[in-house]
Amino acid sequence: MKPSPPAIDEAMVGELLAEFGIPSAAIGVLSGGEITSVAVGVKNLRTGEPATTDTIYQCGSMTKTWTAYVFLQFVAEGRADLDEPVRSYLPGFRVADPGVTARVTPRHLLNHTSGIEEDFGDPGEGEDVYARMVGAIADARQVSPLGFTHGYSAALGYAILARVMEVLDGKPWDAVMADRLFRPLGLTGTSSWPARVDPARAATGHIGRLESPIPYLPRSYGPGGNVSSTIGEVLTMASVLPIGSEMTTSRVPVPDPYLFGPEWALGLIVCDWHGRTVFASDGSTIGQNARLRILPDAGRTIAMLTNGGPREGFYKRVFNEILGAGTIPELPSPVTELKRDPLSYVGVYGRPGTAFEVTAEGERLRLTETLDPMHAHFVGKPERITYDLVPVSDTHFLMPSNDPREDTRTLAIFDFRDGRARYLHTNCRLYPRVVLS
Repeated sequence: MKPSPPAIDEAMVGELLAEFGIPSAAIGVLSGGEITSVAVGVKNLRTGEPATTDTIYQCGSMTKTWTAYVFLQFVAEGRADLDEPVRSYLPGFRVADPGVTARVTPRHLLNHTSGIEEDFGDPGEGEDVYARMVGAIADARQVSPLGFTHGYSAALGYAILARVMEVLDGKPWDAVMADRLFRPLGLTGTSSWPARVDPARAATGHIGRLESPIPYLPRSYGPGGNVSSTIGEVLTMASVLPIGSEMTTSRVPVPDPYLFGPEWALGLIVCDWHGRTVFASDGSTIGQNARLRILPDAGRTIAMLTNGGPREGFYKRVFNEILGAGTIPELPSPVTELKRDPLSYVGVYGRPGTAFEVTAEGERLRLTETLDPMHAHFVGKPERITYDLVPVSDTHFLMPSNDPREDTRTLAIFDFRDGRARYLHTNCRLYPRVVLS
């Protein structure tokens, strides 16, 4: 018997949109081969035009799932190998570390364990963008050793994979995606480049009640973040994902398991919902958000696309209303004390453009985040914001905010050597301890 699709209460969605200050949401459930979807709210606050289930939203890093799926087609055809060095396909590939140059593989790129810094400059907006990115990273250093730990690559890792696909198929990445995924599935509202999105159907991103100052991500983020789609077509793409294949069984642990899940597979996040394995794909651009959850044992897939607002709090409230209260686990409870010396966490952790300073006041740990000045000005925040770190274990912390627009964040501080932690991991990104001169 086919599982019956859970009901989507439009009134409930509307109330939560108002509570969280989000202009619109499109929500859909795939169950028994059938898609049920609704859209609530407006796709642009200025015009007041209502969102529909045919409204096109930006999917952000959910794009990585579709890029991974297409790359694995090349693997299935025997034209690529997950564990063959990237240089086998791109002889000119080079980064600063000779060992990484010789040994990094597509598997490292797919599961975010290459450790390569996102140091590719401005490769432009031309069709040769991914070739230019590969050519620009000869001096890119390591954030961490190859294969050492998960550290999310927002753009570079999947751009390298896209360049491999371009070489193998002899066409631009956008054409590879259209020929191998969008057209075969009949996805007329899905595209990999904003210039191809029908503006009459597109949702406008918002930060608070203001339109996003950046309408779409640069083309360098294409394979990792530039797919736009409708709620129904996102679920159609999800329906072909090979759950149970190497795409979901090849996994690495994630240092901070609480934001999404404890493991990362090949283009999918692996979540643990009270002992139930759930696969996830999420994405955010500047003003739009996407969430996808695949529940294999329930025979259901649920997705949501929005054009603004907080991310985790809203998605969890909506999905728990649809799937049943308590389906998604809550964040862990604090512990009363740390077993490690608080000074072992203290230091500055960072990468270009981002810095976190951990300080200790007796037994109490605090974290100060430094924001880019332009970003701070736009969202109306100071350039430096300090949070309390609430321990849930000796390596994991909650970072609650006094701002009702912000979700409680989680982070890991780990790899203690010589009495000091070496890495901080939050929002899937990895930040090494900065050695100050």
